[in-house]
Amino acid sequence: MELEEIYAKRISRDIKGVIKVGQLEQAEIFQELDEYVVTKELNRHFAAFFDAYLKGINQPTDEMGVWISGFFGSGKSHFLKIISYILDNQEVAGRDAVSFFDSKIQDPLLLANLKRAGQTPADVVLFNIDSKSDYGTGSQKDAILKVFIKVFYERQGLYGSKPWVADMESVLIKEGKFEAFKKIIQEKTGDLWENRRRRVLFDRDIIVNALTEVRHCSQDSALEWFNNKDNNFTMSIGEFALMVKAYLEEKGRDHHIAFLSDEIGQYIGDNTQMMLDLQTIVEELGAKCKGKAWVIVTSQEDIDSVTPKVKGRDFSKIQGRFNTRINLSSSNVDEVIKKRLLEKTSPAQDTLGLLYEESNAKLRNTISFTSGAAEMKNFADKTDFIEVYPFIPYQFNLLQKVFSGIRKHGSSGKHLAEGERSLLSAFQESAQAYRQKSIGTLIPFNIFYHSIETFLDGSIRRVIDQAQENNQLHPEDLDVLKLLFMIKYVKEIQPKIENLATLMVTKIDEDKITLKESIAKSLRRLVQETLIQKDGDEYFFLTDDEQDVNREIKNMLIDPSDVSGKIGEVIFEDIYLDKKYKYNSKYDFTFNQKIDDRPRGKQDGEMGIWLITPFFDHYSEYGEQEFKNLSFGGDKVILKLPPDPDFWYEMEEVLKIETYRTKTASISLPETVRAIIDNKSRELKTRKNRVKSLLITAIAEADIYLNSQKIEIKSGQPVEKINKAFQSMVESIYTKLNYIKKFVSVNSDLWQILTEDDRQITLVEDDSNQLALDELNNYLGRNHERNVRVSMKMLLDYFKAAPYGWKEIDIAAQVAELFKLQEIKLQYGAEYLDLTDREIPNYLTKKTEVEKLVLITRIQVSPELLLKARNIGRNVFDHSALSQDEDNLMKGLKDLMVKEIAAINGTISRYQHGKYPGKDALEACLTVLKKLSASKVTQEFYTSLVETEDELSLVSQEVKKVKSFFKNQLPHFAKAVKMLEIYQDNETYVLDKEITEIVDKVQNIVENPNPYAEIIQLPALVAKFNDRFVQLLQEKCQPIKVQIQADYAQVKDELRKFELDSSFQRRIKKPFEDLLERIDTVNNFYKAIAMKTESEILKLRSFETIAEATKPIDPPPIPDPQPEPDHGTPPPAIPVVELPPRYTQHLVIADLFRSAPLMTTEAEVDALTSDLGNKLKSYIRDNKNVRLV
Repeated sequence: MELEEIYAKRISRDIKGVIKVGQLEQAEIFQELDEYVVTKELNRHFAAFFDAYLKGINQPTDEMGVWISGFFGSGKSHFLKIISYILDNQEVAGRDAVSFFDSKIQDPLLLANLKRAGQTPADVVLFNIDSKSDYGTGSQKDAILKVFIKVFYERQGLYGSKPWVADMESVLIKEGKFEAFKKIIQEKTGDLWENRRRRVLFDRDIIVNALTEVRHCSQDSALEWFNNKDNNFTMSIGEFALMVKAYLEEKGRDHHIAFLSDEIGQYIGDNTQMMLDLQTIVEELGAKCKGKAWVIVTSQEDIDSVTPKVKGRDFSKIQGRFNTRINLSSSNVDEVIKKRLLEKTSPAQDTLGLLYEESNAKLRNTISFTSGAAEMKNFADKTDFIEVYPFIPYQFNLLQKVFSGIRKHGSSGKHLAEGERSLLSAFQESAQAYRQKSIGTLIPFNIFYHSIETFLDGSIRRVIDQAQENNQLHPEDLDVLKLLFMIKYVKEIQPKIENLATLMVTKIDEDKITLKESIAKSLRRLVQETLIQKDGDEYFFLTDDEQDVNREIKNMLIDPSDVSGKIGEVIFEDIYLDKKYKYNSKYDFTFNQKIDDRPRGKQDGEMGIWLITPFFDHYSEYGEQEFKNLSFGGDKVILKLPPDPDFWYEMEEVLKIETYRTKTASISLPETVRAIIDNKSRELKTRKNRVKSLLITAIAEADIYLNSQKIEIKSGQPVEKINKAFQSMVESIYTKLNYIKKFVSVNSDLWQILTEDDRQITLVEDDSNQLALDELNNYLGRNHERNVRVSMKMLLDYFKAAPYGWKEIDIAAQVAELFKLQEIKLQYGAEYLDLTDREIPNYLTKKTEVEKLVLITRIQVSPELLLKARNIGRNVFDHSALSQDEDNLMKGLKDLMVKEIAAINGTISRYQHGKYPGKDALEACLTVLKKLSASKVTQEFYTSLVETEDELSLVSQEVKKVKSFFKNQLPHFAKAVKMLEIYQDNETYVLDKEITEIVDKVQNIVENPNPYAEIIQLPALVAKFNDRFVQLLQEKCQPIKVQIQADYAQVKDELRKFELDSSFQRRIKKPFEDLLERIDTVNNFYKAIAMKTESEILKLRSFETIAEATKPIDPPPIPDPQPEPDHGTPPPAIPVVELPPRYTQHLVIADLFRSAPLMTTEAEVDALTSDLGNKLKSYIRDNKNVRLV
């Protein structure tokens, strides 16, 4: 299967990627409406617009300005056109425009608003202001007003291109002389006025004579008017608004007009006066037309971005004229593309679904980016794959960023900058390019270059064109070069080989290793030809300007503190790489770093190292004793570097080069200067290596001071020397470090301590941690005696510090051990924890939790209380396998309570579906259980449990009855309730004593709060009710059925009188046959009675339908007689009288007598028959036949 076969719609069909106002062919309108995708964003915008528009329909308003903004690709012009179609509600291919949205909009209120707007009569004036303007962008005074006048006249069929001509036409129309004027013009010129008015100046004399004739004015006055036409016609904004108002009043009370102007922001530009004119037009139309005239405009910028160009108080005033502001983004463009372009056929969906199942693992591996790439989406699931294939989800967002980046950085020509390149077109063109590829193909991102190539600036195309002519390059190199250009300004993805390979994947089973090798070769060739730049593992496209640099590095000024900071960076990030000092396999320590007087990084380490360089302020004046004094306290080691300054000067030079590079990084420079920067970059690397070498030598020769002593450490390796200094420091600070001999490493070890009986963790040494446990117990005991609450954080801070220095995880392990032994309690917030709480390891270790966890010395519960609690568990919950220790017993009982609470809640939820007995008992039991299970304090729990034993036993017995009801009796109870509902629905017609007695009995049982013993009676009662009810209903239906059959017989008799086709007769008969079938199955008295009336209506309608079908056809009209030769005075014409056709009036006999009064005398009978006769005779006098049915 080729790719072009998978699409539901032909991929090569003509789609207007960029919708322009003015494309109004019917086929294009149908396609626009049919394929228009209402995304979530557009749904919100439709709601905002039509909420505002309906204000003008429902009530007077001056808030009738709408500003639609959005950069290219956002669909603002398309949105404007769709709004115009809806307001105009024009018919397209037999459908009104609003109907296209029945399936596109799910919100019934919004859809109703669309329909209301479409049903309101309106003149919709849609135009591109630039194309309608005769003067160019802002080049003439009142340019915007003139366009509005022009399009308003054109909407009326007048010649808006010359307003004075349109004004003349309008006057002649109001005087009723326009047709006569046009007739004269046609007689004099042989051409229609609509054609001649375009060259009106050439027909001056003819027009003047025509005006003289139809308006009965002098030729001089008509000629004077024509010669001064331009001076005679002037119109202000206020007069224009009055003209629109008069037009709307002439059209009718509810008539609207909407001016929809595309790209008005681009037309106005930074012309303040034009912006003010637009504001005045909206203001005047709003004030005079009260919401009946709307101005809806589009702009690439929102109004807040345009109006700052206007000075003073007019800024807010202009904004206030456009109360409805809609900003379209391209965020949902993928939804549009998937629905309009990539929708698949049903077989293709099945095929792609199977392909995804086979290949989803490959896709995850193939479509992968480095960790620094943001928002690069892969296929989320099978549905996503089917919708997006053969494209890849990341391409939607990335291509938008490519378009924006190219446009923002000025690499595009006019059309791309103005938005004439759309994402929809780019995806369609790429899909067309790959349409003959087979299933399994993926469209690579670099193919999109062809969609923008013709719109690129000449300087960019020149680089690509020159590369194409370069014999040192291979064809695949050009694809890589084009790709690097496309992502040059996209900061979300790094141009690394892994990412480039992913962007260039062309098939699901791509050999990515081979692809990356090919790309790497291309990159090397491109670098060699100076077309791209390599920076580490990233590659960058070079424009002409980026290949030139002209700066003076030597003039860069460097602060000495920056030099010392960089020296520290080399030492601690290039020489001594460890961020923590590792004392042994279990202990490591963080350390603070300081260079001269400048701390480096955070100063929250457990110990510190201080490097002193020859540029330290007191380096020369301090002797050995002063440096010993600096090391006092034992929490830091001092390394005094030798006085050789070479490493310092080398580092200073490095910083000069780096400063220069940073300063010029964002500046476009000539290629020759860029070459200088490249040379300095290579020099920079050499200098950095030299700095590192000099510092290694300096550290090896450094003097070391610790705890007011100078330490002799014999080592020529800087890492070893620093580590030995740290070792000496640790051993002098942490004297109780070895109290812990059994270690843990991860949180799961803590859980193992809490849950396993043997508590065997992987050991480093065989000795126990009893000394450490004793230290914790002593610490907690001391604080308990002083009534001090001890949090886990307090405990960690205490035992991490000297003289302990224990690891947090090991301290947490000792706490877990004490908790397991029930020697302490753990409280988190207001709750006491138990051993089954899986969050305990997190509470013991997480930075965000240790402050909330409190450690409390434990008070034991009495054995007598525990025994009573176990007895309650056996008696109430029928559970005997309960633990002996207080924590597990409490947990077991609470688990039983929680289980019972869940069961009761599940039962209570069933009361939503019916009024069942026993709910109060369930809720009473629930209250007791919730109160007990909420208790967190062990002593409190056991005391409360024993105190509520009697109450708990009582309510639990009631609950068992309710559970039995739902398990065994509910079906019978439900049938009884249903029986009562049937009775209530038919109560008016069921007067049977037997049924009434049954209903009373059933109702008493159903409404009994404790009905469990009586429910056994319900099956028999319900059965008796059903038998009797059916019997009564059949008796009621029999005469109705007879009446229906009689009506049906009359209709069939009428049908036999005429030769009507079988389909017509079937259409007449079928309703009666359906009605007879329904009367046999009806289960409701009301429905049965209604069928009698329905039969009468069917009968009457049938007679009328037959009469209409058999009505005589009017004879053809008699042609007018031909004139005869004139032989004198003709004889007078004899008038022909045409008799109107007679129609048959069908009257229902029952209706004629329905309001007849009670008659007691012959006179009353005569009066009734007289009235009836007069009524029937009136039909005859009206030339109607009468049939009684």
